[in-house]
Amino acid sequence: MFKKEFYNYLYIIFLGAISSYSLPPYNFFFINFITFSLFFIFIFNKKKRSLRSKFFFQYGWCFGFGYFLFSLYWVAISLTFDQSFKFLIPIALILLPAFLGIFYGLITYFFSIFYSKNVTSSFFIFSILFGIIEFMRGSILTGFPWNLISFSFSNSINFIQILSIVGTYSFNLICISLFTIPGLFILRNSTKEIIVCFSFILLSAVFFIFGNIKNDIFDSLKSIKNPYTIRAISSNISLDRFYSKQDESKIINELINLSETENEEPTIFLWPEGIIPDSSLREMSIYRDLFLKHFGEDDLIIVGLNSLEKKDQKNLFFNSMAVFNNNLDIISSYNKVNLVPFGEFIPFESILGLIGLKTITNSYQSFSKGETRTPLNIKNKKIDLNLLPLICYEIIYSGKLSKDDNFNYIINISEDGWFGNSIGPKQHFAHSIFRSVESGKYIIRSSNNGISAIINPTGAVEQKVEFGSKGYVDLSEIRLVKSTPFMMFGNKTFLMLILIYIFFIFSFNRTNHE
Repeated sequence: MFKKEFYNYLYIIFLGAISSYSLPPYNFFFINFITFSLFFIFIFNKKKRSLRSKFFFQYGWCFGFGYFLFSLYWVAISLTFDQSFKFLIPIALILLPAFLGIFYGLITYFFSIFYSKNVTSSFFIFSILFGIIEFMRGSILTGFPWNLISFSFSNSINFIQILSIVGTYSFNLICISLFTIPGLFILRNSTKEIIVCFSFILLSAVFFIFGNIKNDIFDSLKSIKNPYTIRAISSNISLDRFYSKQDESKIINELINLSETENEEPTIFLWPEGIIPDSSLREMSIYRDLFLKHFGEDDLIIVGLNSLEKKDQKNLFFNSMAVFNNNLDIISSYNKVNLVPFGEFIPFESILGLIGLKTITNSYQSFSKGETRTPLNIKNKKIDLNLLPLICYEIIYSGKLSKDDNFNYIINISEDGWFGNSIGPKQHFAHSIFRSVESGKYIIRSSNNGISAIINPTGAVEQKVEFGSKGYVDLSEIRLVKSTPFMMFGNKTFLMLILIYIFFIFSFNRTNHE
């Protein structure tokens, strides 16, 4: 019995591991039709034999462990830059997927409780539990909505246009159902299952048709030339700047050279996250002469750097984004709201700090959380724009960008060097594609050691500096589109879809009893 269960666990871990290759940068989404269906068939048949619920948690945990072990291994690379963190690498490799696997364990545990002998009802129960708990994973303990299975379609621009209406979590729930359809077909015992399978195939076709029409409409819109250019810089400046004393002026001069500042029209230069290693927001004035020399009076420079504020006799550090003019006057600034656990802050720092734990990205103390995220109004004689600021990790949160949708563009700055030459930066970039479709806004992304790009409101990448390269991308022409339904209603659409699934569950249970 023990040997048989051991092989069951290996089988489920294997299914989860194989599913990870459906995610960016591979995007072999067809794998999920096999893995999710086999997983559903496995737990349905196990429950049919009246297996105790405690085993079901273990099955779900194994699937999640395999899935996250192979898709998030790159997180441990961030521990290689500081000798004091290296002993944590084996722990991080195992601990993170083991923790995230708990969410998947809850899916199968609750499936065993709400299980129905009606295979169609069980199909909807499996889907709804998966969708809800993935939403929970993206919300509790600051949330980590990374590698939702819906990101398998990040390269399928036509198919994901439905995000503009339903958002990522609703789309994720539908994807789970779609991937499980072969399993439902195999387990069918009446024409009802065939009808449900056909309905989801038809729904997929509707998504493609809707996406094609939406993209054709966007492509037919006339491009409008802006009286300014937004230039996002892509650099490869070493992470050594965080650990050893660097010549900061050399870094700034490299960024200026990459920016090619001799531009006749007003330009907004977007520099990456944390690119200024030592000078805080209020200390940048020491470089005034350098900026006056290279930037025009109508230019603006958006920089990722740290800022320091005093509150109640305590120093508070923030990961910030600031807008300067060429005189280095501060036009506007933003403090990051969604911080990375252990990367930018230590949970329960007063306790964990006693055993020597510190943040990866700085050596002094945890960053403090910004109060709120609102669009930055940047204005001079030639420019008047509202820009929604997102620093690195903040791009991953669906439906939580801002309560105020009165902004022209989303600007995202990032430092992806923490994850080396791995799949991590590519996965990070895929979130930008989803946010652009959801919001119906252009995203201008500037990354150090990552991917910089202009992404239009359909999720199409109009310009791109590939990973490992230097350069810039320019936004100077746009097509105007209206705000999306998802920006108006947010994740209320997810709640509506949950209610529809619950209706189907009760409906199929009732027809089974009749």
